[in-house]
Amino acid sequence: MSTQTKPNHIGRKISRIRELKDMKQEALAQAMGTNQQAVSIIENSETIDEEKLIEVAKALGVTVEAIKNFSEEAVLNIIGNTYHDNGIVNAGTNYNCTFNPLDKLMESVAEIKSLYERLLQAEKDKIEYLEKLLKGK
Repeated sequence: MSTQTKPNHIGRKISRIRELKDMKQEALAQAMGTNQQAVSIIENSETIDEEKLIEVAKALGVTVEAIKNFSEEAVLNIIGNTYHDNGIVNAGTNYNCTFNPLDKLMESVAEIKSLYERLLQAEKDKIEYLEKLLKGK
């Protein structure tokens, strides 16, 4: 008898998806409104009912089909096809980026500056109001 995990062990698939999302059992439990022990039981179960699977999928942010069809081999194929040249993505590869990242960065800087100026003005208004209150006494 083989000790290897069965390919359709749904709990193991859930566990691997959770790990790939860099999520701890506690975080998944919280997202599901349950406890870590319940998540551990789910991840050790070969099968789980559809209702629970829907709940798990929602908490993981994936579809039920993604869990059912998950395979370690598919993930390794995706990684293998994404990285090349000894693990370095070819810098000349165009991933159809439709915007200039530097423009986006500068937009973010402008937004932060605007937020900072509004916060500063709100603090000045607050100080002015407090000074008026103190003079009134």
